[in-house]
Amino acid sequence: MPDDVSPAPNRHGAAHHHAPRHPSPPIPFTPSPDARPPALPSPSPFSPGPVAPAAEPLRVVVADDNPVVRAGLGVLLSGRADIQVVAEATDGREAYEKTLEHRPDVVLLDVRMPGVDGISALPHLVGIAPVLMLTYSRESAIVHEALRLGAGGYLVHGEFTANQLVQAVRDTKDGRANFTVTAADALLAHMRHGTPPRRGPLPEGLGSALATAPAPPPPHTAEPSESLSQLQPVVGQSSVSGGPSTTPNRQQYGLSSREVEIMDLIASGMSNQQIAATCFISEKTVKNHINRIFTKLHSATRSEAIAHWLGTAPRNPGRQP
Repeated sequence: MPDDVSPAPNRHGAAHHHAPRHPSPPIPFTPSPDARPPALPSPSPFSPGPVAPAAEPLRVVVADDNPVVRAGLGVLLSGRADIQVVAEATDGREAYEKTLEHRPDVVLLDVRMPGVDGISALPHLVGIAPVLMLTYSRESAIVHEALRLGAGGYLVHGEFTANQLVQAVRDTKDGRANFTVTAADALLAHMRHGTPPRRGPLPEGLGSALATAPAPPPPHTAEPSESLSQLQPVVGQSSVSGGPSTTPNRQQYGLSSREVEIMDLIASGMSNQQIAATCFISEKTVKNHINRIFTKLHSATRSEAIAHWLGTAPRNPGRQP
């Protein structure tokens, strides 16, 4: 072969190299001493917080002699997530027993019921739970008597919507009063004339079912075994049949018309707050009236003033009445 002839090149090309069978290991990265770790994403302000424990449902006793009304109220109220009907009653006696047993947050109370009516049971129920009157009875005298005895509101059937009833139940539990048009008109008439309607027998003898029964025990000592047949309203018995044969001479005390009204409310068992709401005056004004009443009745306590007012205080010959 001549010296100037080069050998034939390889057909795959001399410059071609086979890829290595194993890749080279990566070069480890050493971060700079000043490098900071990547920041974690901050929580969103709209992220849900800790889940609060579910509130206990508002517990209600429904007292109405009409089974259709009771059933409707049960469906309506128990259909709300925060309300539970725990018991139903057909008259005032059963309403008291169910309320004493279940200790509900609110009692819905009808007025006209057989046996013990709602007005007769009301003074005993308000010592256990707030009461919202829910009734067809729209007479002004009944509205005033229910509020005087401590009802936390008065709704007349046909004058409210389902949502308004539900809100009224919630408000009653929180101490806020609700009234439908009829009850509001009765209160407005009271404000305009300054005095409630003349007290006398209510229609159909309402409020007198328990006139001659023994006095009730304090609410905190009442036991579930007690029956409403053992109880008596705390209102003065001289205003209803079956009371004392003699009426106390209240004119001797020289009370003003407003003081007479407030003393009647004291004798019914109402608190200063309830008296203030009933008379549309402040609690401070109520206290001022009570101080003057106690002075005129020569009394140091509520119970002593009530005893003088109802004529049940023992006579003391050496002391003026």
